Amino acid sequence: HIDMDAFFASVEQRDHPELRGKPIAIGYDGERGVVSTASYEARKFGVRSAMSMMMAKRMCPQLIVVPSRYDVYREVSAQVQAIFHDYTDMIEPLSIDEAFLDVTENKRGMELAVDIAREIKRRIRDELQLTASAGVSYNKLLAKIASEERKPDGLCTIHPDKALDFIARLRVEKLWGVGPKTAERMHYMGIFTGRDLRKCSLEHLKEVFGKAGQLFHDFARGIDQRPVVVERVRKSVGCEHTFMEDIGSLSAVVIELYHTVLELTER
Repeated sequence: HIDMDAFFASVEQRDHPELRGKPIAIGYDGERGVVSTASYEARKFGVRSAMSMMMAKRMCPQLIVVPSRYDVYREVSAQVQAIFHDYTDMIEPLSIDEAFLDVTENKRGMELAVDIAREIKRRIRDELQLTASAGVSYNKLLAKIASEERKPDGLCTIHPDKALDFIARLRVEKLWGVGPKTAERMHYMGIFTGRDLRKCSLEHLKEVFGKAGQLFHDFARGIDQRPVVVERVRKSVGCEHTFMEDIGSLSAVVIELYHTVLELTER
């Protein structure tokens, strides 16, 4: 799993040397603005993605707000993907800045996945002047968790022999599919780590979490059978607009909705 570090913010710091080493946030600088990405310098103050820009500026008074340039980020993302394709076409992008790569069979005939990850990271640094973190393991669950272990510019490998010990120490919040609500329920059941989860029977997990119970049971044992999916059917298309002030009248709502629907159908 390859994950670009603070992607939008890193692109801006790369393209504007005066922003390097400074706390920056990408997004709209206004009352309704939301942080899209924060640089690592800003994260030290607690600034995070999806936080309101007002809150971010309160936490970090010296924060520099930079408007988004999505066309540029998309272009850089395509350059990153082109590097991936030099090693394998078995690529599953998760978003504009991260992807799973199945390198079991690879174009370079390289034996170790960790060597491929190291080379991809080096090329992203040399060719694009950006950093990425990589996680290497035998399934998607562990590869993704590994890529988050040593950010930024990290490389972490979870060997099959070490996987069970690694998961035993892992907080359940780190597992795929465990959001705040699920984590809360697990905590109520006395499940805080992978070790705790492993002690819970499959029957009980299914009873509480339904179909996901089987997944959680498998994850606790380092089992994840999900393949790298190269092409997936788009499930939804959306667009949104944030207003500077609330609108209340029906006619104003209908007019705005009409324009949004036109944009949606065009997409």
